[in-house]
Amino acid sequence: MAFAASTACCKPSALLTPRASSSPLRAQALLFSPSTSTTFRGLRAPASAFGVAPAPRRRAASTGIVCGKVSKGSVPPNFTLKDQDGKTVSLSKFKGKPVVLYFYPADETPGCTKQACAFRDSYEKYKKAGAEVIGISGDDAASHKAFAKKYRLPFTLLSDEGNKVRKEWGVPSDLFGTLPGRQTYVLDKKGVVQYIYNNQFQPEKHIGETLKIIQNL
Repeated sequence: MAFAASTACCKPSALLTPRASSSPLRAQALLFSPSTSTTFRGLRAPASAFGVAPAPRRRAASTGIVCGKVSKGSVPPNFTLKDQDGKTVSLSKFKGKPVVLYFYPADETPGCTKQACAFRDSYEKYKKAGAEVIGISGDDAASHKAFAKKYRLPFTLLSDEGNKVRKEWGVPSDLFGTLPGRQTYVLDKKGVVQYIYNNQFQPEKHIGETLKIIQNL
């Protein structure tokens, strides 16, 4: 999947030469306003330039990735969604067994298909370890059903239309917020998050590592 990056062009004289001012600080204020990350016609001023400390960002200890409301060691909020057969499924239903829950952008995209097929090919090993595999995207139940049938996916796909659960869990987006993020969580038998993995462009890489974690829980 290819994305075209856009760039902003502007004349240096228009950006770097403020009106004459009796105060250097006043001239600086014409260019930037103090915020955590300020944009002005394509230029970005760091908050440190104004003595403003950026807000701390929480990270998952296992992977070093930036995460939202759900982090390693936390118990994520429960949810109820429809699966590929139109049946309602709650996360709490799986308590008592390990769960691999992965959010992905969309059915039928190249990366998501590779990821789903990789989980499919290792699914018997996950079952042997007593774990459930669950995929979640914003596609509807009919799309999930067609996707699962085409690629013979033996696990549950849930429909998060409107991305409500994605937002509640704090799954980060990619490409400046234009692409839903690809993030995997491993929950132990008590429903506690033990591992978080995020990589939009290497969707298959974590399958083996995730399985090892499940086998050692």
